[in-house]
Amino acid sequence: MYNILIADDHPLFREAICNVIRSGFPGCTIIETADLDSTLLLATEQDNLDLILLDLNMPGMSGLNGLMTLRNEAPTIPVVIVSAEQDKHIVLQAITYGAVGFITKSTPREQMTEAIEQVLNGHVYLPADIIRSEQSNTRRTPREATIAPELLQALTRKQLQVLERMAKGESNKQIAYNLDIAETTVKAHVSAILRKLNVHNRVQAILSIGDIDFSTYLRR
Repeated sequence: MYNILIADDHPLFREAICNVIRSGFPGCTIIETADLDSTLLLATEQDNLDLILLDLNMPGMSGLNGLMTLRNEAPTIPVVIVSAEQDKHIVLQAITYGAVGFITKSTPREQMTEAIEQVLNGHVYLPADIIRSEQSNTRRTPREATIAPELLQALTRKQLQVLERMAKGESNKQIAYNLDIAETTVKAHVSAILRKLNVHNRVQAILSIGDIDFSTYLRR
């Protein structure tokens, strides 16, 4: 099952999140930290973390600066912000800075479980009102790529195969199984993809490629 790190300086809230995870995802391994320094240490030392649930206001964070530091130090580990903050600008800025989701601390238990499951399946999660406002502003059919074709050409064939499966919403575990490679190899490919495409996380990578035809690039 999954390995999840809960980074929050409030013991009662960590306990509440632990209960949500244990009931929704039996068998998960849960690790807890209470400040940015210990979170960074664990994220860089353990290569088997599937998700970090990160509080914006714990010691050392300085708001979104802590998120950016964590993304720079551990770019392949998905990070979801869990915060009492509900300002739409902050929520969207967190996604821009590399988070793959934003869960408010007032979110009901069942909805929080669904949000975590959505992220573990490789998708982004935003509060419903944020999604509605964003869809009305950015609806495009079909989705157009925002990335230069030469950047995609720089990817190896295996990296393109990993990216194609990322675009289908597959987790690292699923990609490893489907491509018959080690999960650590998948993580290495994901890290290389993010670097070559000049994006912060897998969600931004997926959004940047739009609805490209992977067969065109895989023929070479």
